[in-house]
Amino acid sequence: MQGNMNNFLCRFARLVCFALLLVSATWAAKDTLTIDVMGVKSPVGVWWPAEIKKAPVLVWFHGGMTSSNCAKGLVAGDDLSKLYPTAIVVSASACRENHWATAQMVSVVDYALDSLAVVRKIPIENVSLVGVSDGAVGVFFYSLNGRRHVQDRLLMSSNGSMMGEAQKLASWEKFKEGRWRFLQGGSDRLYPSNITIPWIDTFCKSVKADCDLKFDPAGEHDWSYWKSKRLEWVQEAISVKKK
Repeated sequence: MQGNMNNFLCRFARLVCFALLLVSATWAAKDTLTIDVMGVKSPVGVWWPAEIKKAPVLVWFHGGMTSSNCAKGLVAGDDLSKLYPTAIVVSASACRENHWATAQMVSVVDYALDSLAVVRKIPIENVSLVGVSDGAVGVFFYSLNGRRHVQDRLLMSSNGSMMGEAQKLASWEKFKEGRWRFLQGGSDRLYPSNITIPWIDTFCKSVKADCDLKFDPAGEHDWSYWKSKRLEWVQEAISVKKK
C-alpha cells in the first residue's frame, strides 16, 4: 500500500511540475517533459496550438529508434507541428535497447498523453500516429498495445516486414480500427521497394480497414522528401478535425 501511494505521489508531482511549466509558456511554443516509467527516462517534445481543449493529438515516432541519440523527440516533431498548427504534437524519444517495439516506450507515450490530458483538463481518447523509417514500428506497436483509440496512421519509408508476416499482422482486431496510409519510394536506399511494396499490398488487402499505399518511383528514405515533394499525400493522410 505504501509503495503504491509513493508511486502515485511521484507521478502526481511530475504532472504538477509540467502543468506549472506550461502556465508561463506560450501555447504556440515547444515544451518539454521527461517521462520516467519502467526504468526508462524519455525526453518528450510537445507542440501546442493556440486552442488546446479540443485539439486533435498527433504522436510522432521518429526514425533511428536504436541510435545513441536519446533526445530525438525534442526536435523530431517540429516539422509536423508546422504542418498541423491546430493540433497537439507529441514526440517521445526512443534509443538503444529502449526502442519503439518495447512495452516501456508504449508506456512512455501513454504517460505523456496522460500528462497532456491533465493540462488541458479533457481526457485524450483518440490519437493519430505518424512514423518515418523504423518509427513505423512504433505506429504498429502502439496501435496494438497503447491505451488510446487510433484514428489515422501515416507510415513513410517503412519496412513492415520488420514486424512479421503481413497477412498475420492484418488479422489483429486492433489493426482494423482507423485508417492506414503508406508512402513508399522507389529510390529508398534502406528499404528496397521490391520488398516493401508487396508487403504493404498484402497488408492492405488483408486488414479489412481503410488502407492505402501511395508510391513515388523517385521517393527517398527521407521525411524531407515527402514534405517537400508529396506534401498533399502527407496532409491527406491525417485528419485534424477537432474531436
